[in-house]
Amino acid sequence: MVKPGRILSTFFLSTLLVAYCAADVGKAESKDESHAASKGVTYDARSVIINGKRELLFSGAIHYPRSTPDMWPDLIQKAKRGGLNTIETYVFWNGHEPVQGQYNFEGEYDLVKFIKLIHQNRMFAVLRLGPFVQAEWNNGGLPYWLREVPNIIFRSDNEPYKEHMQRFVTMIVNKMKEKLFAPQGGPIVLAQIENEYNTIQLAYREKGDSYVQWAAKMALGLNVQIPWIMCKQKDAPDPVINTCNGRHCGDTFIGPNKPNKPALWTENWTTQFRVFGDPPSQRSAEDLSYSVARFFSKNGSMVNYYMYHGGTNFGRTSSSFTSTRYYDEAPIDEYGLLREPKWGHLLDVHKSLNLGKRALLWGVPTVEKLGPDLEAIVWQQPGTQVCIAFLANNNTQQPQVMNFKGQPYLLPPRSISILPDCKTVVFNTNLITAQHNSRTFVRSEIANRNFNWEMYREVPPPETAMKTPGTQEHWILSKDTTDYVWFIAQLKLEARDLPMKKDVVPTLRVASEGHGIHAFINGEYIGTEHGSKVEKNFVFQKPAHFKQGMNHIAMLSFVVGLPDSGAYMEHRYAGPRSITILGLNTGTLDISENGWSHQVGIDGEKKKIFTEEGSKSVKWTKPDQGGAITWYKGHFDAPEGNNPVLITMDGLGKGMVWINGHNIGRYWMSYLSPLNAPTQSEYHIPRAFIKPKDNLIVIFEEERGNPKAVFISTANRDTICSVVGEQHPPSPRGFENKAGIVRPLVNDLKPKAELTCPDQMKIAAVEFASFGDPLGNCGSYVQGNCTAPASKQVVEKHCLGKPTCKIPVEAAEFGNISGACAPHMPKTLAVQVICGK
Repeated sequence: MVKPGRILSTFFLSTLLVAYCAADVGKAESKDESHAASKGVTYDARSVIINGKRELLFSGAIHYPRSTPDMWPDLIQKAKRGGLNTIETYVFWNGHEPVQGQYNFEGEYDLVKFIKLIHQNRMFAVLRLGPFVQAEWNNGGLPYWLREVPNIIFRSDNEPYKEHMQRFVTMIVNKMKEKLFAPQGGPIVLAQIENEYNTIQLAYREKGDSYVQWAAKMALGLNVQIPWIMCKQKDAPDPVINTCNGRHCGDTFIGPNKPNKPALWTENWTTQFRVFGDPPSQRSAEDLSYSVARFFSKNGSMVNYYMYHGGTNFGRTSSSFTSTRYYDEAPIDEYGLLREPKWGHLLDVHKSLNLGKRALLWGVPTVEKLGPDLEAIVWQQPGTQVCIAFLANNNTQQPQVMNFKGQPYLLPPRSISILPDCKTVVFNTNLITAQHNSRTFVRSEIANRNFNWEMYREVPPPETAMKTPGTQEHWILSKDTTDYVWFIAQLKLEARDLPMKKDVVPTLRVASEGHGIHAFINGEYIGTEHGSKVEKNFVFQKPAHFKQGMNHIAMLSFVVGLPDSGAYMEHRYAGPRSITILGLNTGTLDISENGWSHQVGIDGEKKKIFTEEGSKSVKWTKPDQGGAITWYKGHFDAPEGNNPVLITMDGLGKGMVWINGHNIGRYWMSYLSPLNAPTQSEYHIPRAFIKPKDNLIVIFEEERGNPKAVFISTANRDTICSVVGEQHPPSPRGFENKAGIVRPLVNDLKPKAELTCPDQMKIAAVEFASFGDPLGNCGSYVQGNCTAPASKQVVEKHCLGKPTCKIPVEAAEFGNISGACAPHMPKTLAVQVICGK
């Protein structure tokens, strides 16, 4: 279903014509063909030119540290099967140089291995060096130690920052020069310097302008012999290409800043990333494919899906308040499973565009208005019949019929049909012929047999001799080596200070700059409070039972990642700043400057009790009903099969989880979304972290939860579906392009419901089938007002016991219809099946 939205603006034809005058299209093709054997990467107004050939680039973002190395080959292969020819990744400075001068290129940070895997799959690579990357990554990828460099100002014409930035970028480039850039025979065809700098450039005034010039000059001086790009940088210095980021660059991109540069889209957001406290977010396959068709119809020649696989923010790598699961609604989900129909529908738009590749790369565009909301954009190669047409209905609510070249074409609301020969519709952005699927979590019998939980409860630390007049800033203390800092003070109260009435209890009030605190008075946990992604600052106010004599006040301040964006990031602060006690008999007492001692981190972290060896350093006891600042330890055996593994954190509040010493990320079950549910309940445990037997699981619970309801499951997408109507176009996978001529691979081009099981499984059962007007989604279909009684038998005949099948979507196949179908309404076939071994 297409929801009402704004009518997209019309692209100016003059922009296209200026670009093509600069490209001199007719001469360029013969020049391209004569230099097809040349090495290197250049560009013209139409596209990036690789080894002498213009290319359409279909790229997907896969960030190497957001998955484990054993997952990389499968992710890259699935991306290639999805019609991509390019993989994009950022480079994460704080992952590679967490301590100044100490480098890490091992495990999930083995960038060279990742790029080589891309090359082994015969794909291109786009390397976004930044080194500021944002990416919802801790501190935007900048290492914390950079904050402590004297006189530094991040991302400005500032000598200390430029010195360290140039050193790191040069080091990465030198690693890539080991035969990984395209001119050396490697896969890297584009490199990015900086990242969306226009959004903060004005904050630095002339220092921002000069920094952009310096960054471009520095990058060009590295002599990588491939084009450099700057995303969302309208003033990118020549020859650096300015690119677009966003959801609808076909309508929002102002275009390249010089007529000899191609239109490239570096971030097409496949969904919206989530922060803790957010409800679910989606972006439909229809909207995503519409944006791609729109951009390529308007001179675009590259799209990069951000993200194609989001993955997992392991450990403490996420930026402030960002959830551990990242872009799970991407074409490949967090666990590495194909999310259908998004993956398949994008495959079909890529196939459709490639069928018209010659016309797109060598044609001249024309735009024709054929109605109030109807337009046809046609690319035709001069002097030939080679052409591709994009027929667009920009009305967001009503389908319309377009008369194009003497033929009627029905266009659903806000949709684009692609005709790679200007005759045959092989794709419509709103009519999905790709299959659907539904994700299922299966509770493991083996893994959940008996965790044998034990606990170790920390106590607030005592006051130390080292005190400061007030509370110090959280990150200055922690240096981002931990989420946690204790703030401790002693307060002596006389009997006359305390309330006389039994029903009056003093209140501890703490104004904090973020992100949250847990407070204890005399060892008793009195509660927690926190800010949000939108507003980090908050005020903690909880009643507290103070006593006559010396009172012990302890606050565990916590953060949920450094921010990843904005100007002057070196000046971001967290932690308590004002502390008062209300409700005393002698009035409000400000204890902000009373003298505070601090302890960085928590005891269990320092002793590494999340490892087998470290766990021996504390005394574990039988768990009780739950208490704050408590560690839980258990063991489990590997779940059945080979499907991805996850843990559901029911019964817990907030904290972290380790599996065999690997930190799988922060969980936060107590921070509910407006829908009164946690933003994320399931947390990915990579198979690479799991042994066959006796796996150590350690949970650090900050609040009062306990793990008795925690359980481990496996994930699958073995439920697959298809929803295809009589008016759907044939799949573009049934066509080929030979010498610029589009030809069908089969004689029967009538619409079909196609199903293919994953992992070489076969269709074991038909759970639902209805030819009529079915309702619902994959996993929850119901019959509508009418259906063919023989629907299930027809599907079983075509599909049972087969790994793949095709069901003709036509009335003659299904026989009589029962019920009350709307007159002349095209029928739809909805099918849901289960795959098995």
